[in-house]
Amino acid sequence: MMVSIGFIGGGNMAAAMIGGLLGKGFAPGQLRVVEVSEEARARLLRDYGVEAATAPNAAVKSCGCIVLAIKPQQVREVARALAPGLHHQLLISIAAGIRTVDLARWLGGYGRIVRAMPNTPAVLGCGMSALYATPAVNASERNMAESILSAEGETLWLDDETTMDAVTAVSGSGPAYVFYFIEALEEAACIQGFDPSVARQLALQTVLGSARLAAESPECAEALRARVTSKGGTTERAIQCFDAAGLKNIVARAVEAAVERSHELGDELGSQA
Repeated sequence: MMVSIGFIGGGNMAAAMIGGLLGKGFAPGQLRVVEVSEEARARLLRDYGVEAATAPNAAVKSCGCIVLAIKPQQVREVARALAPGLHHQLLISIAAGIRTVDLARWLGGYGRIVRAMPNTPAVLGCGMSALYATPAVNASERNMAESILSAEGETLWLDDETTMDAVTAVSGSGPAYVFYFIEALEEAACIQGFDPSVARQLALQTVLGSARLAAESPECAEALRARVTSKGGTTERAIQCFDAAGLKNIVARAVEAAVERSHELGDELGSQA
């Protein structure tokens, strides 16, 4: 798949996708970007050799695939501007909460849409992206969407778009939960007297190594956790503290809150004519 790809928005997630595509063999000239920020345009040119325009132009509109990598609140306005120039392009939206039925309405009934939810580890090629395709998207277009998103990590197709809110809450927002835990572990190490740089090293390498071990092991996380939790040992005491505080319930409630907010975004923005 070597079609030209246009990005509306050149922020962090678009940059991650661009970097992944260049690593897959795309030439900078095959990637076209629209970005209003002068700083972001300069970064794209410096880091990837990709030039960006300040507004959608003929080159962007002629791309075989257009990726909406903008904030949810911007999608309706951008979609209406794009609608007159859409004839054959596949449109991929990575805007949180925006449902395909609403996007199609803003596009004047255009239905060749894939909704995707990537996450920030995509910048390292370690991301997780869930995708949902409307019935108007054919098999070759699904392959195109998967090729684009798989350049940044693993992909997963959803049969039911309503589950995208849960994906947003688990993997879309998930990196922030992990960073929050790293932050807490660093702070705990500092309380124990470690220098902040040492605390950071201890926390980061522990999380990094544990995640890699979990990814490469055939055992589930529960089994791996039990293996390093010796009866009457230090780890068991810490886990007992987590359990007493209801950590698993806290995580479940946090994910549910994120699901609710994703659904609210869809309702709030989708209600716009």
